[in-house]
Amino acid sequence: MTSNNTNFLLGLTTGIALCSAAFTVYAATVINNVVKDNNNFQTITATAAISSTAINDSTPSPETLERLSSMFAINSDKLNQIVRHFVSEMKKGLNSDKSGLLMIPSHVVNLPNGKEHGSFLALDLGGTNFRVCEVLLDGHSGARVRQSKHTVTDEQKALPGDQLFDFFAQCVTNFLIEGLASPITNPLAEIAKRHWRLGFTFSFATNQVAIAEGYLILWNKGFSNSGVIGANVVQLLEAALKRAGLASITVTALVNDTTGTLVSHAYVQPSTRVGVILGTGTNCAYVEKIENITKYKNVDPNVKEMLVNTEWGAFDDEQVIVPRNKYDVNVDRSMNGMGKYTFEKLISGMYLGEIVRFVLVDLVKTGEIFSAGASPELKMPHSFETAFMSRIERDHTLDLSDTRTVLENMLKISRTTLADRRLVKSLCELVGKRSARLSAAGIAAVVTKMNKLDGCTVGIDGSLFELYPHYSNRMRDALREILGLSAEYIVLEQARDGSGQGAALIAALAEK
Repeated sequence: MTSNNTNFLLGLTTGIALCSAAFTVYAATVINNVVKDNNNFQTITATAAISSTAINDSTPSPETLERLSSMFAINSDKLNQIVRHFVSEMKKGLNSDKSGLLMIPSHVVNLPNGKEHGSFLALDLGGTNFRVCEVLLDGHSGARVRQSKHTVTDEQKALPGDQLFDFFAQCVTNFLIEGLASPITNPLAEIAKRHWRLGFTFSFATNQVAIAEGYLILWNKGFSNSGVIGANVVQLLEAALKRAGLASITVTALVNDTTGTLVSHAYVQPSTRVGVILGTGTNCAYVEKIENITKYKNVDPNVKEMLVNTEWGAFDDEQVIVPRNKYDVNVDRSMNGMGKYTFEKLISGMYLGEIVRFVLVDLVKTGEIFSAGASPELKMPHSFETAFMSRIERDHTLDLSDTRTVLENMLKISRTTLADRRLVKSLCELVGKRSARLSAAGIAAVVTKMNKLDGCTVGIDGSLFELYPHYSNRMRDALREILGLSAEYIVLEQARDGSGQGAALIAALAEK
């Protein structure tokens, strides 16, 4: 073999060897990368699974949300049906007592003109508090108020009626003694030297037959005191004041809180023709032409108008028009006065939190929320306060941390997920929005009945309207749906201290 051939074979052999080595290295690299890619694929798959789990932990079930929405949402058509039925019931109530709306004549036949003056006492019994006020009217649409506030406990709400009114009288005694200029040996004797005129705000359904005479029809808001239903509450109060040594006080006006709200707001805003309470309870009063109150027989020919207390909390107790779901029924059954004031139980602050609580307990049972289960606190009636709803609706943090505080710290629910918290917030929004829309339907009906679609101011007192997030805007949205462009002429304004200042003003008006 020649030298050239030998060199060729050596080169060929070396080349083949090098190619083989290169292929081996390449193959090893490819295999190694495939293994790495497979590992990466497994890692990616695991990460995707974790991400999927995270999404489930942060997003409530669409089916749950849709079901709850269908239970609590009230569309425009239904709102308009409610308004038409409401107006019909108003007319029936003005003609007779055979209506779901009592339409009680208040015997208040004047609105203030801003020139009222003098010092008056006012007592205010609402749902949870009892207030004693001294109101000084300055004659120029202004007033100064000194007041004390007292909680009415659940135990006191169940006392015999005379003991409840004795508690009121004792609060008045303490208030007047505190108002004395200096300590006096015999403060009651000093107080007795002055004649006091008093307006009594009594925020319960009362058959009022005169400006200072009214008979309780029924209790609500958790009260069940015996010996009061059917009795003249002014006489009960005056008897208690006499037992306390306060015979110099004369009750000159019995006032419903809505009537007081209307009068109080008219004192500063003369265009006011409707007063509404949206707080622990709910109600409405408005100015009606005396000729339309056909059941009112003692008509003074000089009287043209009278304030009427609708007692709209009892609207549709017959359950003809307003949609109610199983949770609303459960709340109604759990309260005093089952089947009574069912409209109020859909709207007012005393009941909204309890509706939410009933829903949450049910969702726990179906496994749709709170994997750790319901806490003993959540199972306790009235533990979910309407104030919690307000706090939750205000929570705009990414992880709803304030909602977590309510659920985990206050209600002791373990390990809530973001999905849990979002579901709770959505539920609060649904219940709160329904309340606002139903109250707007009531207002739309009242201004329609009054033929005031061309312009009317509505004075609204109560924590829902004042403090609950988005409540007033939701009301205005609903009014636009119902009334169209006319809604722009219906002014909703925050009223201040209608039950205190309003009672004093009505006591002053009673002297005219």
